[in-house]
Amino acid sequence: MVLPIEAALAPRGRGVPRLHRRPLWRAAGILQDLPEWTGTAGALVFLSATIFYALAVGGYARTVSESLTSAAGFEIEAVKLSGQRETTEFEILEALEIEQGTSLALFDASAARERLARIPWIETVSVQKLYPGTLQVRIDEREAFALWQRGNSLSVIDAKGQVISDDVDGRYANLLMLVGHGAQYRGAEILAALEKVPELRARVRAARLVSDRRWDLLLENGLTVRLPETDVGRALSDLVRMDADNGLLTRDITVVDIRLPDRVVVRMSDEAIERRNAETKSRGAKRSGGNA
Repeated sequence: MVLPIEAALAPRGRGVPRLHRRPLWRAAGILQDLPEWTGTAGALVFLSATIFYALAVGGYARTVSESLTSAAGFEIEAVKLSGQRETTEFEILEALEIEQGTSLALFDASAARERLARIPWIETVSVQKLYPGTLQVRIDEREAFALWQRGNSLSVIDAKGQVISDDVDGRYANLLMLVGHGAQYRGAEILAALEKVPELRARVRAARLVSDRRWDLLLENGLTVRLPETDVGRALSDLVRMDADNGLLTRDITVVDIRLPDRVVVRMSDEAIERRNAETKSRGAKRSGGNA
């Protein structure tokens, strides 16, 4: 029998059925075995969810989470670094973006690796969490292979010709300087040839790529050696032998041209030419005076 709502609310009297007022969930026989504090706990859960939602909408959820996990003992208290030589600790810590109270549990190690990988000297990097409060960073740096000059710009490059840094100082003084566009990608070939003649390599300051075909060597005393396009190893061996025999590379000359296999062409310095001309005039004057 279905009673209208008015009958259910009417006062008790003769001929009017009595309505037992019981909680709906108990009247339905639902959750009858739950303890009395269930309602309070549910209210607290609902309130907590409401607060968290409000914090998330307001952009404070991560801040609160950071504070809670840090307070629980998961604050980053130490950073262990290894493998860095050229990269400074400041650069690494700046890329990690760690602040006071940063939680290790919520720290995004993947994003930190991406930021660290953008540092020019770093080739590979790993970032690991060591609970409860340590971050471990292992770095493999790129090797400084040579210097690369193009115009007024000078950079440190790796073996692949990629620029590592434009901050060049005395630490890289022993690196070979590659001069010209395209030279950075072909530096390995000329360095390999020079390594076979170490007595010459120590005297070479730079190697200039000419027309993307061959190399000129610039020695520390200002002498230029013009190399052939092919058979560079043979040409360098001949150069070292001639220098050992007659001190070719220490003479008063500015250019040694060994591009042709059957001859060596040298260019004297202006001072040497002037001295030779003066000596020639002097000898001519003596002969003229003697004939008189």
